[in-house]
Amino acid sequence: MVSPFRQFAVVTAKGNFRENVMSIIDSVRNTLVPVHREGYKFVAIFFVASLILGWIADPLFWIGMVLTAWCAYFFRDPERVTPLDEDLVISPADGRVSSVVRMVPPAELGLGTGEMLRISVFMNVFNCHVNRAPVKGRVVRKVYSQGSFLNAELDKASSENERSGLVIETSHGAIGVVQIAGLVARRILCWAEENEQLDAGERFGLIRFGSRLDVFLPAAARPLVSVGQSAIAGETMLAEFGSSKGPVVSRRD
Repeated sequence: MVSPFRQFAVVTAKGNFRENVMSIIDSVRNTLVPVHREGYKFVAIFFVASLILGWIADPLFWIGMVLTAWCAYFFRDPERVTPLDEDLVISPADGRVSSVVRMVPPAELGLGTGEMLRISVFMNVFNCHVNRAPVKGRVVRKVYSQGSFLNAELDKASSENERSGLVIETSHGAIGVVQIAGLVARRILCWAEENEQLDAGERFGLIRFGSRLDVFLPAAARPLVSVGQSAIAGETMLAEFGSSKGPVVSRRD
């Protein structure tokens, strides 16, 4: 009796390999949630490895396919409904609020030596890793700083770990957003460029395999979250500036 893996391998060999890989990626996207384009090559690598393992032993093929599905899940990029209010600061990452303090921001951001409100969101390997802009505004500074790869939950990771920072000019002043590498996460991607206009909730980067994002806000900002609270990128309101406006409108993206 021909094993299911052998049957699958024969079909794959007869067809166009690239089309089969893309078909699997499309199926995952349609069945679960969209996979970010940065994850396509990783899903393809896991899939090819599954085929190779399958020639060795059938159980290894199915183990590989489970890992391929996990890889697609890791790079998921779901839609989010973002409040459209310039007085609100939205979470840039999925994860857990690990710190709400007032401190001096990293010098490379050029935000001065005065204390600002810093809200940190820690991402583990199971969180969605696509990062979104916390506010609407223009990117006036982009800086990448080399550093260590300490546990991103440590307070000193803000100034000692490898990180990528953006300074966004808003109607409430300059706001800093910092992507911080960690013990496992050593690949930071930031697509936003200087002078680019960002909308709140717009995708601007990604950190592979867990880490942390810091948001530095002017002293007038009032935190709306506490340590230990779960945050959803593009949806959870981290802080707000004083406002007397009515209901908030949202945007799906």
